Amino acid sequence: MKQIDVPLCVPDIGEEEFAAVKEVLSSGWLAHGPYNKKFEDAFCSHLSVPCAVTMNSCTSALEAALKVSNIKGEVIAPSFTWVATANCIVTAGATPVLCEVDPASRNVTAEHIAAHITPRTEAVIIVHYGGQMCQMDGIVELCERHNLLLIEDSAETLGATWKGRQAGSFGVGCFSFFPTKNVTTGEGGMLTCHDADFAARAKAMSGHGVFSTTLAREKEERPWLRAAEIPGHNWRMSNLLAAIGFHQMQRLDEMNAARQRLAARYDEFIGSELPMVKAPFVNEHATHVYQMYTIEVPEDRRNGIVMDLRAHGVGASVHFDPPVHLQPAYLDLGWKDGELPLTEKLSRELITLPIFPKMTQVEQDWVIERLKLACAGM
Repeated sequence: MKQIDVPLCVPDIGEEEFAAVKEVLSSGWLAHGPYNKKFEDAFCSHLSVPCAVTMNSCTSALEAALKVSNIKGEVIAPSFTWVATANCIVTAGATPVLCEVDPASRNVTAEHIAAHITPRTEAVIIVHYGGQMCQMDGIVELCERHNLLLIEDSAETLGATWKGRQAGSFGVGCFSFFPTKNVTTGEGGMLTCHDADFAARAKAMSGHGVFSTTLAREKEERPWLRAAEIPGHNWRMSNLLAAIGFHQMQRLDEMNAARQRLAARYDEFIGSELPMVKAPFVNEHATHVYQMYTIEVPEDRRNGIVMDLRAHGVGASVHFDPPVHLQPAYLDLGWKDGELPLTEKLSRELITLPIFPKMTQVEQDWVIERLKLACAGM
């Protein structure tokens, strides 16, 4: 088979998104505007939650969740995540306490969290890894028992469920619309919650601390009046990006179904051709939406396999290496190599393979062929 280039991910942008961008550009309303409300409403409908707030990133949503709740103590989060999960704790003025994850699902569990709860613990950030949700029953019960704020870092799991309930609907949900995610606006994020006052404060915090929006003020007697009631940031999403997000949401189920079909084909190949490679585990109570398709290989072969794939046009990568506790910015917390062995083992053994809704069978066949050759002799 002739070599072809298969990127890690390709955003699925339809004609509706192009038309919406043209519509917004023609309207002249490029800042926060009418499509933000449409996008938020679409999110609320899909997740069955009462409140959603568009933001400029998932990182901003995470930090807003902590700041709105005035969290200044310890916040427990897994080390096996993108560094933004920990960064938001620090930038909010709190202290990150990093914990292990379950090697099979790559998700944090109630047991991992419970081991780190102290009188100083005020919140928990769980991370739904790669498209599969954490086991929520025990986590919700634990947070309620200890009166801890529960934040769901759902950047990688839009559309995933636990026992039929959507990611981001248990606690405060935080989502990303980076180009690799299940829905994209290029850059962007969303915060979801069940408390209208919490949502109002998060929205105000994202708009310089002003509780009214420019769009809403246009209908008032003196639309130029804008006064900050709390210290805020500029974390707003533009009307332009919200228009893209709104139309992406209309195709979320379709795009996730395509990811699931591709994952099933990977699963079949790995199970029949590469039994020494571990395919993703899926809990019987979860639906997996495969924002990433990650496999596990022996540590001493991982780097070589990734580099071989990349040398032959396959955009393979690793998520995440190093884990947060071994990154230079967090070594001051006192962590040392070997203290979170499950997390460290995962970070040295995982490979992320290309997966995206419009991936063709020819493209996937090339990934499969190159993976088989790269793993030869294992």
